[in-house]
Amino acid sequence: MMKFILPLFLCCWPLGLAAQAVSLAEAADLYFSGQPQEALQKYIALSKKEGNKDAFLNAAFIALEQGNPKQAVDIMSAAYSQYKQDDTVAEFLAEAYLADGQFENAEKLFSLLEGGGERSELLLINLARTQRGMGERELAKQNLIRAAAGRSHTSLSNYLLGQIYEEEKNWPSAAQAFGAAVEYDHQFTEARIHYAAALEKAKKYNEAFRQYRVLRTASPKNTAYQAALNRLRPKLTKKEKELENRKERHTHTLVKPVISLDGPLQQLRVALGTTAGGRPSPRSSLIFTPSHPFKVTLKSTGKTLLLGGGEETWRAELKNGHAALISPKGKRYPFTGAVIITPKSASAQDGATILINKIMSGAGMTWASVDDKEYRGRLEIVHDKKHNTLLPVNLVNIEEYLMGVMSSEMPSQFPMNALRAQAVLARTYALKHLGKHKAYGYDLCDTQNCQVYGGVGAESESGNAAVESTMGQVLLYREKPIEGVFSANCGGFTQSAKEAGWFATPYLNPVSDYKDFDFSTLQPYHFKDLLQHPHDAYSRYDKNVSRAAYRWARVVDERELRQIIKRQKKDIGSIVAIIPQKRGRSGYVSQVLVKGSKGRVLLSKENVIRNNLGPGMLRSSYFIVVPNYENRQLKSFVFYGGGWGHGVGFCQTGSAGRAEAGQEYPEILKHYFPQTTLTDTRKE
Repeated sequence: MMKFILPLFLCCWPLGLAAQAVSLAEAADLYFSGQPQEALQKYIALSKKEGNKDAFLNAAFIALEQGNPKQAVDIMSAAYSQYKQDDTVAEFLAEAYLADGQFENAEKLFSLLEGGGERSELLLINLARTQRGMGERELAKQNLIRAAAGRSHTSLSNYLLGQIYEEEKNWPSAAQAFGAAVEYDHQFTEARIHYAAALEKAKKYNEAFRQYRVLRTASPKNTAYQAALNRLRPKLTKKEKELENRKERHTHTLVKPVISLDGPLQQLRVALGTTAGGRPSPRSSLIFTPSHPFKVTLKSTGKTLLLGGGEETWRAELKNGHAALISPKGKRYPFTGAVIITPKSASAQDGATILINKIMSGAGMTWASVDDKEYRGRLEIVHDKKHNTLLPVNLVNIEEYLMGVMSSEMPSQFPMNALRAQAVLARTYALKHLGKHKAYGYDLCDTQNCQVYGGVGAESESGNAAVESTMGQVLLYREKPIEGVFSANCGGFTQSAKEAGWFATPYLNPVSDYKDFDFSTLQPYHFKDLLQHPHDAYSRYDKNVSRAAYRWARVVDERELRQIIKRQKKDIGSIVAIIPQKRGRSGYVSQVLVKGSKGRVLLSKENVIRNNLGPGMLRSSYFIVVPNYENRQLKSFVFYGGGWGHGVGFCQTGSAGRAEAGQEYPEILKHYFPQTTLTDTRKE
């Protein structure tokens, strides 16, 4: 009889594992379809019935995410009783204790864990956060100093360290710590705010002025930043102009025109100095200097208004509703509608350019600046009566436009095959979106709303070579240009266009950039590990690009967030929880519930989420968020995030990693855009 029982037992055990795998997959499907509570109950049931470790971890992850740390503690306490030697289980339990304010229990567990390498940085940070929760400031400071010596959580450890120095009124040390956080991640707006304040307290007025100006440029409506600039002006030891770092251009660049042997090139109308949304900016004056003799024609009739000489500086002026061009000698040439400035070079090999003073770049971003710019092609100046502004529009062919896009959108030091892939996509994007802003009278803007276009000053030898070596090449799907979207860094996974709230399309679905993680095995709790403990991925490439593009952290003060939600949405009182309600399989959050003491706000769509959860835009919507306590009081929320941008389509940093690994640009493009065809439009 026994000889039949043993084979039956051996057959049943694998079936049990298979059944558990099916149950885990079903629970994951619930979670990724926006049913976290249903998924939680299924994971809890599986953990109780089978003692499945993954079920415990998933249940605790969701409980923490849903703002129920006490439930997470109960779940992980049960798991810890079965898996005492498992560090992942112990770390989850410790973080559940921390989120629930059980600091003594959290400290005990964190102290027992062995990290090693980069993993130890986060353990030190969490140990410090635990000690801060108990009011043990000196112990916390020592652990943060140790963590700040690492390389994966540099911005977070320095920010938390800076806060301790602030409490001690050690302003030079606070400025140094906050400065290190900003240096690691220039998008860490909270750190920059504290950095500016600490510099002012330390009487470093010139640098404090610089930092407040960066903040004011990114958020021009914030009156506190302007007040700080006004307060600091009398204390400056340098002239304000010396502190601007504005790029002035007084000489023209020798450029070689792009010549096509296969017929005329597509002409574009690109608006310059536009707002973050790609709209015309307020402007009453425009100073320009053509490199060669030029003529000005009236757009409406084609008649010549005037002739000018090379290197002459002219000004367009809008005054009392009337537009005019003003010569170097002060003569006025009134015009209505629009005029076109056309420089005439001496030969086909001698390219003409036009210098324009004070053009805004990066509107709404921390790296925004107002600089002098140089452009190929022609310049159209529009008297836009509807918006009461002078609108500069660059009339340029698509290949020369791309040369001014390349290094604005991708570091020129990236491997050539990454640059070629970018050139193909930039060309495809431009053709796909011709007329995107036709309501304002132009095809494309010069900001991230379209593609960042910096003109001649943004060109590079490698970028130009990438454009020329791929001339005419685009990606097609069903014989039409694709939606060639890209982001700086996908954080390890790209997300689908549908999950981003756009549209479903076969070539914009999730793909993985990880080298050591199997996307097909993904479970919800993996996001904690992937975001807090960086894995090896093509998009982790860090040559000539900030490491914060791959993994970043933000610490948003509860009081600050309360005011942001009140100002931009409604008054919901003190913020008690930030709860991701819907997360796609790539990890990007598409719906967030912000709970307050007097109400709640639901944030939907990627750009809305990124713009409403902090004083500056979050790098992406791929994040997890945890509460942070000081002296047993909820003070802030810590975001652990990945990637920079929407994460749909092409991953720029990932392409660099792939190119460095030896992949050619057609292979790179095929990875990010399956089912598309690389085509040379000149041969069509």
